[in-house]
Amino acid sequence: MSRRTSLVAAAMVLLPAVLAGCGSDDAPGSGAAQATAEGIGTVTVAPDGVQEITLQTQDDYVFTPDHFTVDPGTVRLTVVNVAKQMTHNFTWTPDTGPEPIDSSISLLAPGQEMTIDFEVETPGDHPFECSFHVQLGQVGTMTVRG
Repeated sequence: MSRRTSLVAAAMVLLPAVLAGCGSDDAPGSGAAQATAEGIGTVTVAPDGVQEITLQTQDDYVFTPDHFTVDPGTVRLTVVNVAKQMTHNFTWTPDTGPEPIDSSISLLAPGQEMTIDFEVETPGDHPFECSFHVQLGQVGTMTVRG
C-alpha cells in the first residue's frame, strides 16, 4: 500500500469517530428535546382552589409548554429548569399584557425549580419570556379566559 493510500484509509477510519465526538444531544441550542416530566403543562386546581401549572425549561431555549390557559383568579406557576448548562428566568413581557403581573423568577439555575403565585382578572393574552434568551425565541403566552 502506498503512503497516500495508507493516509486516506486511516482518515476514513478516524473521521467518523472524530465527527461523533463533536456532537452532543445536550448541546445548547441544538434543538434536541429533553424529556418532559409527567404533568408538565397541565392546569389543575389545588384543594385551596388555586390553579396550578408547571412549565419546564432546558438547554434548547424553550418553555414547555409555551402556551397555557387559565381562568381568572389565583395562579400558582412553577418553573422547573432541567437544563444541564443554561440558567434561565421567567418574567412577564413588559407592557404587553392586558394587566400587569408583578411576580417573576429572577434566576433559575440548572436543576432548580421555583414557584410564584399571582392574581389575574383581565381576559386576554399575557406574554412571558426568559429575558436572558428572548432574542433566541424563549417566549410564551398565558391566556386568561373571558
